[in-house]
Amino acid sequence: MTRDFAAQLRQAVAHARAPSSDYDLNPDTVLPENRKLRPAGVLVPVLARDDAARLFLTKRSSALKHHPGQIAFPGGKQDDNDADVTSAALREAHEEIGLVPENVEVLGLLPAHETVTGFYVTPVIALVREPFTPVPEPGEVEEVFDVPLNHVLSPDNFSVQSRRWRGSRRHYYTVPFGPYYIWGATARILRSMADALENR
Repeated sequence: MTRDFAAQLRQAVAHARAPSSDYDLNPDTVLPENRKLRPAGVLVPVLARDDAARLFLTKRSSALKHHPGQIAFPGGKQDDNDADVTSAALREAHEEIGLVPENVEVLGLLPAHETVTGFYVTPVIALVREPFTPVPEPGEVEEVFDVPLNHVLSPDNFSVQSRRWRGSRRHYYTVPFGPYYIWGATARILRSMADALENR
């Protein structure tokens, strides 16, 4: 990554053309054509200062129905009152980590990602204008933390692992950092960004 982080992120948006899926590494999976996916938006919030950039992520509460205890972007399903998935991502980021929309510059959208839980998630790439103090949403977010952007956008830091899920072995990307095991949809979206930058 160069110091022009906004330009790098815009390039990732411009070059990440194909939708992604939790099933990408499991080509034998047959998905029903009439499945109904719920639209959702997640914010990929990056704070850039001088020669460093940090990406904010959350650790979800272990009490949640979907993806309990996992590392995730702030975001969630699009509600009826949301104008679009970008609005949903900004609203959820405000609720989940205390990041107000006025402190965010949206740079663009990545192609949507389909999850095993039936969501069609659009990543909203954004710069955080000014430093802020994250406030985890009680009951939803166990922890808010940040990781170096260059770590999660380097293909060399990714690995493919697997576990048994619903009677079959499922493969998925991981990009660990310190005590944080980043995997699944979050790692897959980051891998899309990493690949877009590498292949631009």
